[in-house]
Amino acid sequence: MSLKSKRDLLKLAGWSTLAATAALVGCGKKEEAAAPAAASAPASAAAPKPEPLKIAFAYVGPVGDGGWTFAHDNGRKAVEKEFGDKVVTSFVEKVPEAADAERVFRDMVGQGNKLIFGTTFGYMEPMLKVAPDAKDVKFEHGTGYKQADNLRTYDSRTYEGAYMAGVIAGAMTKSNTLGVVGSIPIPEVIRNINSFTMGAQSTNPKIKVKVVWVNEWFNPPKETEAAQSLINGGADVLMQNTDSSAVLQTAEKNGKYAFGWDSDMTAYGPKAHLGSAIINWGPYYIATVREVLDGKWTAGAGKNSWWGVKEGAIDMVSVAEIVPADIKAKVDTIKAGLKDGSFSIWKGPIVGQDGKEILKKDEVADDKFLSGVNFYIKGVEGKVPSGK
Repeated sequence: MSLKSKRDLLKLAGWSTLAATAALVGCGKKEEAAAPAAASAPASAAAPKPEPLKIAFAYVGPVGDGGWTFAHDNGRKAVEKEFGDKVVTSFVEKVPEAADAERVFRDMVGQGNKLIFGTTFGYMEPMLKVAPDAKDVKFEHGTGYKQADNLRTYDSRTYEGAYMAGVIAGAMTKSNTLGVVGSIPIPEVIRNINSFTMGAQSTNPKIKVKVVWVNEWFNPPKETEAAQSLINGGADVLMQNTDSSAVLQTAEKNGKYAFGWDSDMTAYGPKAHLGSAIINWGPYYIATVREVLDGKWTAGAGKNSWWGVKEGAIDMVSVAEIVPADIKAKVDTIKAGLKDGSFSIWKGPIVGQDGKEILKKDEVADDKFLSGVNFYIKGVEGKVPSGK
């Protein structure tokens, strides 16, 4: 082959190599151009929104009782306002403190509720039966004292409100006889009667306190009858530890004074109303729901919360204009002392009906003592009933 022919072949091979290289480069450019298109594709769908926490409340009375249940339902509404679409709440009202309560709680579990509040003392045993069968559900029992792995208890220091009511009652009575309509003779209620008496004694050492028991939380006709009986017996200022507004209304009809209990009851008897010892369940319910949502809720033995003035759970509100200014100031001072811990209601010396010392001078009752109060102090007439 001639030199020229070899050169021609080499030239041809060179052109072929260049063409192949160009083709490869061209392919590379096409791939690079495709990359931005992939990057500009629609973003992947956002993660699905978590299901709202389903919360159920069991109430012993009607939501319109104006007192205990009404206060709990206000707490439920506070939860809805605080957490919006993160929660779904429901309630069942007028659930009896009996075997039927167990059926209600099991139904709440079956409906997918993961947090259940039982809002009265008599739900303790039914809730303890249901809790072990629903380990993924968190149970909260109001005013109880028995806990389980997924059940804890909570309460409010209603005796603080009772004491402040007593301070006002002692100053406003003319007969020196006060009356209390009691519901069920458990430590909570007996403690409130004694606290009311101590508050009254702080402003009027001459007072005596009469008690009529109705053995129910909500029974307006019985509450009315009990209130009338106390008035007929000489009481001119009444307090209650029942759930309706019947006591205040009875006082209004008789031209006497009384207090609202659990909720602000001013509207039910504006002339008789001296003030309302209210419970605000909102702070506790909101704190509890937040714990559940954050995965920080815990239960078990000893898991009990007892909130009062300090935590914003108890207050004396709508104190009547007819209450003397110095008594209003005294109530405000008590509130401040309860809030900062400088004042204790159950501080000795305190003596029982028999004159025996219950708490020594300057001795302060602890929560264990307060949880077991089953006696009347000096100043309360009658005997503590043995039960229902």
